[in-house]
Amino acid sequence: MKYLCQVWFDGGILDAMAQEEKAELDTNSWNYDKDLVESGHMIVAQALQPPKAAVTVRVRAGEMSVTDGPFAETKEALGGFILIEAKDLNEAIRVAAGIPLAKLGAIEVRPIHVFGKQT
Repeated sequence: MKYLCQVWFDGGILDAMAQEEKAELDTNSWNYDKDLVESGHMIVAQALQPPKAAVTVRVRAGEMSVTDGPFAETKEALGGFILIEAKDLNEAIRVAAGIPLAKLGAIEVRPIHVFGKQT
């Protein structure tokens, strides 16, 4: 089964880190991604730009509107994602727990919905 591991964290925590700490986090994240590739779990992983770089698109009654960024009450924002292959939710949770940013934020693990028959 496929699972999306959404990486949520407070960008202020990263901003407050020393350059050496950020470099170590980057190295640890890169190494964990390589481990996931080698173990066959990794499908794709991407880091996202901060929320201030985003736009939100809505279509209502046939009219499109675009606003700057998502405006949420929480300090945590979606910072990236890892799409993985795992035999079940328990294995996906174990994979998510190894993501280095889980120590600073939260990893939401969500099964991918499969439409129709799979061959």
